[in-house]
Amino acid sequence: MTAEIINLNKVRKARERADREREAHENRLKYGQSKTERSLADAQHRKSQADLDGAHREKRRAEDEPDDIDPSTAS
Repeated sequence: MTAEIINLNKVRKARERADREREAHENRLKYGQSKTERSLADAQHRKSQADLDGAHREKRRAEDEPDDIDPSTAS
């Protein structure tokens, strides 16, 4: 009867690695977003910004567009 020799350092490190991976998986489920969810949110944000920018009125500059009313003829 011979006992199997094991390296306790390897066993300890493997257990810690598995614990870290389990905790990371739980955190991903709890807090994370998948890549597709992040890209969808980013695309929606860019679209809403583009819609908002498209809805802005441009300021009319006096030098570019003259007034329709001539001040000398206005009463």
